[in-house]
Amino acid sequence: MTMSDTTDQLIARLSADAGPVHRLRHPLMRAAAWLGCVAIGSGGIIAAFADTSAFIGRAHDVRQMVELTATLATGLLAVVAAFEMSLPDRSRAWALLPLPALATWLATTGLGCLQGWIAGTPTDLAESTECFLILLGTSIPLGLVLSWMLLHAKPLAPASVAAMGGLGVAGIAAFLLQFFHPFDVTVIDLAIHAVAIGLVIAVSALSSRKLAAA
Repeated sequence: MTMSDTTDQLIARLSADAGPVHRLRHPLMRAAAWLGCVAIGSGGIIAAFADTSAFIGRAHDVRQMVELTATLATGLLAVVAAFEMSLPDRSRAWALLPLPALATWLATTGLGCLQGWIAGTPTDLAESTECFLILLGTSIPLGLVLSWMLLHAKPLAPASVAAMGGLGVAGIAAFLLQFFHPFDVTVIDLAIHAVAIGLVIAVSALSSRKLAAA
């Protein structure tokens, strides 16, 4: 038996046992499907419970409007980047996509903290803790579902892909929080938000191992 005969037999055996392969939809379509479900679900909750008048009032301030836009853009772009990165043939440069929006989000939030500190805005630790719990309670379930969808593509670097998805979920959750916490972020708020976002990214990355093995 020659080497070519062995290879031909192996290919024949593998092809005989192989099931049909379902091609994944385009990454943008998969991202749009997940984002659409999140928009529908969160839209109903916002309509029922959010303080929309206070949110609209914040949107009239230029800095706050830039901050809100950058927060949402970070979430959306990071989710798109994660779906692109989940495919083995996509460039790792997709990870750069949300960075400008993220930098703008951090800069405008930091500016708001500085303005609040100069103005002597009081810090409510109980309120900050509530925001922390809302961010985690919103982000972790969404992040687990998103990680499952991302890992369905069998990415070569599942932890990196899931972490990018975690950033996207955290950005969207932080934007949605503004409908229920329409106040300027204090230094304590910023620290707690940073811890919550870090936890979401870490949980997403760590969960990728178990989901990838499932």
